[in-house]
Amino acid sequence: MTRFEKENLKNRILRLAMLKGTGTPASLASRLGFSERSIKRIIRELRDEGNEIRYCHSRGTYVLDRNY
Repeated sequence: MTRFEKENLKNRILRLAMLKGTGTPASLASRLGFSERSIKRIIRELRDEGNEIRYCHSRGTYVLDRNY
């Protein structure tokens, strides 16, 4: 995956998290065509970059804390 593709993927995940529409890690991985492990690694990178993204068990989706 190129740097551009990775940044594009991160932006897609952030947009979905803002809309509370990522679904579970498994469903997000399936929708985006990556493994669940890759999705979790990208989420960790987003957190390391300062994004307040977390998984909300009651909603079954990733959310950005500022939008929760």
